[in-house]
Amino acid sequence: MRNWDLAEFIECFGEATQQIRVPESSLEKWKSILPPILIQYWKDEGWAGYANGLFWTVNPDDYEHIKDAWLKGTPLDSLDRFHVIARSAFGNLYLCGEKTGHSATIICNHNEILALKNRLKPKELATQNLTIQSLFGTSEPDDHDNSDSNGKPLFKRALKKYGPLAPDEMYGFEPTLVAGGKSTLENLCKLKLDPHLLILRSFDTPKLPF
Repeated sequence: MRNWDLAEFIECFGEATQQIRVPESSLEKWKSILPPILIQYWKDEGWAGYANGLFWTVNPDDYEHIKDAWLKGTPLDSLDRFHVIARSAFGNLYLCGEKTGHSATIICNHNEILALKNRLKPKELATQNLTIQSLFGTSEPDDHDNSDSNGKPLFKRALKKYGPLAPDEMYGFEPTLVAGGKSTLENLCKLKLDPHLLILRSFDTPKLPF
Protein backbone atom coordinates (compact mmCIF):
# COMPACT_ATOMS: atom_id res chain seq x y z
CA MET A 1 0.00 0.00 0.00
CA ARG A 2 1.34 3.43 -0.97
CA ASN A 3 2.11 6.14 1.55
CA TRP A 4 -0.33 9.07 1.52
CA ASP A 5 2.18 11.34 -0.21
CA LEU A 6 2.90 8.95 -3.06
CA ALA A 7 -0.81 8.17 -3.37
CA GLU A 8 -1.54 11.91 -3.66
CA PHE A 9 1.17 12.26 -6.28
CA ILE A 10 -0.23 9.38 -8.36
CA GLU A 11 -3.71 10.83 -8.00
CA CYS A 12 -2.48 14.08 -9.59
CA PHE A 13 -0.01 12.73 -12.15
CA GLY A 14 -1.39 9.28 -12.94
CA GLU A 15 0.49 6.01 -12.95
CA ALA A 16 4.01 5.97 -14.37
CA THR A 17 4.15 6.17 -18.16
CA GLN A 18 7.76 4.95 -18.27
CA GLN A 19 9.40 2.82 -15.62
CA ILE A 20 12.56 0.81 -14.96
CA ARG A 21 13.34 -1.39 -11.99
CA VAL A 22 16.02 -0.06 -9.63
CA PRO A 23 18.89 -2.57 -9.34
CA GLU A 24 19.60 -4.04 -5.93
CA SER A 25 23.12 -2.62 -6.15
CA SER A 26 21.70 0.91 -6.40
CA LEU A 27 19.29 0.37 -3.51
CA GLU A 28 22.18 -0.90 -1.42
CA LYS A 29 24.45 2.00 -2.39
CA TRP A 30 21.98 4.79 -1.69
CA LYS A 31 20.13 3.44 1.36
CA SER A 32 22.68 4.97 3.73
CA ILE A 33 22.88 8.25 1.81
CA LEU A 34 19.33 9.30 0.88
CA PRO A 35 16.18 9.44 3.05
CA PRO A 36 14.58 6.02 3.65
CA ILE A 37 11.22 7.10 2.22
CA LEU A 38 12.85 7.82 -1.15
CA ILE A 39 14.46 4.39 -1.23
CA GLN A 40 11.03 2.91 -0.54
CA TYR A 41 9.60 4.88 -3.48
CA TRP A 42 12.30 3.37 -5.67
CA LYS A 43 11.41 -0.14 -4.49
CA ASP A 44 7.72 0.45 -5.14
CA GLU A 45 7.87 2.50 -8.34
CA GLY A 46 11.33 2.13 -9.83
CA TRP A 47 12.85 5.13 -11.59
CA ALA A 48 9.91 6.44 -13.53
CA GLY A 49 8.43 9.13 -15.75
CA TYR A 50 4.97 10.47 -14.91
CA ALA A 51 2.33 12.43 -16.83
CA ASN A 52 3.89 11.44 -20.18
CA GLY A 53 7.32 12.66 -19.11
CA LEU A 54 6.48 15.87 -17.27
CA PHE A 55 8.19 14.65 -14.07
CA TRP A 56 10.81 11.92 -13.59
CA THR A 57 12.44 10.19 -10.66
CA VAL A 58 16.02 9.41 -11.63
CA ASN A 59 19.20 7.53 -10.85
CA PRO A 60 21.39 10.08 -9.04
CA ASP A 61 24.52 8.50 -10.51
CA ASP A 62 23.45 9.60 -14.00
CA TYR A 63 23.35 13.24 -12.88
CA GLU A 64 26.37 13.58 -10.59
CA HIS A 65 28.55 15.34 -13.19
CA ILE A 66 25.72 17.68 -14.18
CA LYS A 67 24.97 18.53 -10.55
CA ASP A 68 28.66 19.08 -9.82
CA ALA A 69 28.94 21.49 -12.74
CA TRP A 70 25.90 23.50 -11.64
CA LEU A 71 26.88 23.77 -7.98
CA LYS A 72 30.55 24.58 -8.58
CA GLY A 73 31.32 28.11 -7.37
CA THR A 74 28.04 28.43 -5.43
CA PRO A 75 27.54 28.42 -1.64
CA LEU A 76 25.76 25.07 -1.92
CA ASP A 77 28.93 23.37 -3.10
CA SER A 78 30.41 23.40 0.40
CA LEU A 79 27.19 23.39 2.42
CA ASP A 80 26.12 19.77 1.84
CA ARG A 81 26.61 16.86 -0.53
CA PHE A 82 23.70 17.05 -2.93
CA HIS A 83 22.29 14.49 -5.35
CA VAL A 84 19.69 14.79 -8.12
CA ILE A 85 16.63 12.70 -7.25
CA ALA A 86 14.13 13.99 -9.82
CA ARG A 87 13.87 16.21 -12.87
CA SER A 88 11.22 17.85 -15.02
CA ALA A 89 10.61 17.72 -18.75
CA PHE A 90 12.19 21.17 -19.01
CA GLY A 91 15.37 20.26 -17.14
CA ASN A 92 14.61 21.43 -13.60
CA LEU A 93 16.74 19.34 -11.22
CA TYR A 94 15.43 18.49 -7.75
CA LEU A 95 18.24 18.02 -5.23
CA CYS A 96 18.46 16.08 -2.00
CA GLY A 97 21.25 16.88 0.43
CA GLU A 98 22.76 14.15 2.59
CA LYS A 99 22.23 16.38 5.65
CA THR A 100 19.42 18.69 4.52
CA GLY A 101 17.03 16.46 2.53
CA HIS A 102 15.21 17.98 -0.44
CA SER A 103 16.25 21.59 0.01
CA ALA A 104 17.15 23.00 -3.42
CA THR A 105 16.04 22.98 -7.06
CA ILE A 106 18.10 24.00 -10.08
CA ILE A 107 16.04 25.87 -12.69
CA CYS A 108 18.46 25.34 -15.54
CA ASN A 109 16.56 27.25 -18.25
CA HIS A 110 16.73 30.43 -16.15
CA ASN A 111 20.18 29.82 -14.64
CA GLU A 112 18.76 29.89 -11.10
CA ILE A 113 18.93 27.77 -7.97
CA LEU A 114 15.90 27.91 -5.70
CA ALA A 115 16.83 27.40 -2.05
CA LEU A 116 15.87 28.95 1.27
CA LYS A 117 18.45 29.41 4.01
CA ASN A 118 16.14 28.08 6.70
CA ARG A 119 15.78 24.81 4.77
CA LEU A 120 19.51 24.39 4.28
CA LYS A 121 20.11 23.15 7.80
CA PRO A 122 21.02 19.63 8.96
CA LYS A 123 17.94 17.55 9.70
CA GLU A 124 17.20 14.27 11.42
CA LEU A 125 16.30 11.43 9.06
CA ALA A 126 12.63 11.66 10.00
CA THR A 127 12.60 15.32 8.98
CA GLN A 128 14.51 14.54 5.80
CA ASN A 129 11.74 12.07 4.99
CA LEU A 130 9.23 14.90 5.36
CA THR A 131 11.05 16.98 2.74
CA ILE A 132 10.67 14.12 0.25
CA GLN A 133 7.04 13.55 1.19
CA SER A 134 6.38 17.26 0.72
CA LEU A 135 7.98 17.25 -2.74
CA PHE A 136 5.70 14.44 -3.88
CA GLY A 137 2.59 14.87 -1.75
CA THR A 138 2.06 18.56 -2.49
CA SER A 139 3.23 18.48 -6.10
CA GLU A 140 0.88 19.33 -8.97
CA PRO A 141 1.53 19.08 -12.72
CA ASP A 142 1.48 22.87 -13.16
CA ASP A 143 4.41 23.14 -10.72
CA HIS A 144 6.67 21.41 -13.24
CA ASP A 145 5.38 22.96 -16.47
CA ASN A 146 6.88 25.97 -18.22
CA SER A 147 4.81 28.84 -19.57
CA ASP A 148 5.22 30.70 -22.82
CA SER A 149 5.58 34.47 -23.03
CA ASN A 150 1.78 34.78 -22.77
CA GLY A 151 1.61 32.71 -19.59
CA LYS A 152 0.17 29.61 -21.29
CA PRO A 153 1.51 26.17 -20.24
CA LEU A 154 3.84 24.57 -22.78
CA PHE A 155 4.16 20.91 -21.85
CA LYS A 156 1.05 19.40 -23.44
CA ARG A 157 1.59 21.41 -26.62
CA ALA A 158 5.24 20.36 -26.77
CA LEU A 159 4.24 16.74 -26.23
CA LYS A 160 1.76 16.94 -29.11
CA LYS A 161 4.16 18.72 -31.48
CA TYR A 162 7.46 16.99 -30.70
CA GLY A 163 6.38 13.67 -29.22
CA PRO A 164 7.14 12.05 -25.86
CA LEU A 165 10.55 12.27 -24.22
CA ALA A 166 12.97 9.41 -23.71
CA PRO A 167 14.58 9.17 -20.25
CA ASP A 168 17.67 11.03 -21.53
CA GLU A 169 15.76 13.82 -23.32
CA MET A 170 14.18 17.15 -22.37
CA TYR A 171 12.33 20.02 -24.00
CA GLY A 172 14.75 22.91 -24.32
CA PHE A 173 14.73 26.34 -25.91
CA GLU A 174 16.86 27.26 -28.91
CA PRO A 175 18.06 29.92 -28.71
CA THR A 176 18.29 29.51 -24.94
CA LEU A 177 16.37 31.85 -22.65
CA VAL A 178 19.58 33.03 -20.95
CA ALA A 179 20.94 34.01 -24.37
CA GLY A 180 17.86 36.07 -25.17
CA GLY A 181 15.65 33.39 -26.71
CA LYS A 182 11.88 33.65 -26.37
CA SER A 183 9.71 31.28 -24.36
CA THR A 184 7.56 30.07 -27.25
CA LEU A 185 6.47 26.68 -28.54
CA GLU A 186 8.29 27.38 -31.79
CA ASN A 187 11.59 27.83 -29.93
CA LEU A 188 11.19 24.55 -28.06
CA CYS A 189 12.77 21.36 -29.32
CA LYS A 190 13.56 17.90 -28.07
CA LEU A 191 17.19 17.74 -26.90
CA LYS A 192 19.57 15.34 -25.21
CA LEU A 193 19.43 16.38 -21.57
CA ASP A 194 23.05 15.81 -20.58
CA PRO A 195 24.85 18.04 -23.11
CA HIS A 196 22.12 20.69 -23.10
CA LEU A 197 22.22 21.21 -19.33
CA LEU A 198 26.00 21.48 -19.42
CA ILE A 199 25.75 24.06 -22.21
CA LEU A 200 23.25 26.07 -20.13
CA ARG A 201 25.63 26.00 -17.17
CA SER A 202 28.46 27.39 -19.30
CA PHE A 203 26.71 30.75 -19.71
CA ASP A 204 27.23 31.94 -16.13
CA THR A 205 27.28 30.97 -12.46
CA PRO A 206 23.66 30.36 -11.42
CA LYS A 207 21.86 32.94 -9.31
CA LEU A 208 20.72 32.17 -5.76
CA PRO A 209 18.25 34.12 -3.59
CA PHE A 210 20.92 34.75 -0.92
